[in-house]
Amino acid sequence: MVTNTQTPLKAESNNLNFYYANGHQALKSVSMPLYENKITALIGPSGCGKSTFLRCFNRMHDLYPGNKYEGQIVMHPDNTNILASGVDPIEVRMRISMVFQKPNPFPKTIFENVAYGLRVRDEKNKRVVADKVEEALKGAALWNEVKDRLNDLAFNLSGGQQQRLCIARALATDPEIMLFDEPTSALDPIATANIEELMSELRSKITILVVTHNMQQAARVSDYTAYMYLGEMMEYGDTDKIFTRPTRKETEDYITGKFG
Repeated sequence: MVTNTQTPLKAESNNLNFYYANGHQALKSVSMPLYENKITALIGPSGCGKSTFLRCFNRMHDLYPGNKYEGQIVMHPDNTNILASGVDPIEVRMRISMVFQKPNPFPKTIFENVAYGLRVRDEKNKRVVADKVEEALKGAALWNEVKDRLNDLAFNLSGGQQQRLCIARALATDPEIMLFDEPTSALDPIATANIEELMSELRSKITILVVTHNMQQAARVSDYTAYMYLGEMMEYGDTDKIFTRPTRKETEDYITGKFG
């Protein structure tokens, strides 16, 4: 496992196993660091465990009975194991927010979509909510496009705007980590470029873990890359090294398109 002594750790998985309710083991002893204010990309073929691993970080699997975690995901600097039984998954999701493959705005106004997490936190001060909504929309590079239509339904936005709205909704609760699960796979090339640029800008404030099937995207946006296969972490390291001098032949075959 590669470690970076210059950059502080934000989180790390330690010997993480995950079992679905049907008994299938989707993750096998996965250990990986997540460095602060860096973008880490997860690559690998479909069904290899990338999204399963990603969703462990904000306890999404808790929403379905019978799923089981083993091992740890430790947040730094407080050394909290977010998989521990006494840790509230709702609090985990405030610290670690998620943006999904397809834009999923709620059937509410633009304003209320972004304010949603603040309402969950029972924030009643209207000025605070309004300021946070504006800050989040600016952080998602959407404010100038929607500031005069905050009471419009979110569904009236284009696909790319809806995805940036979902990013704003995720930003509004001041998360420490953002998870992106193939955030551009449903978008056109221009909207994709906008989201990639936005991710690069967000890196100065937040730690990002992104699942992508797009090798070029991983090479463009990430600082570190992890290659997963059949639920195992095959190789992890600096993105430039992974793409130019991978250690394992399996990684090279996947990156160069020889896989399978």
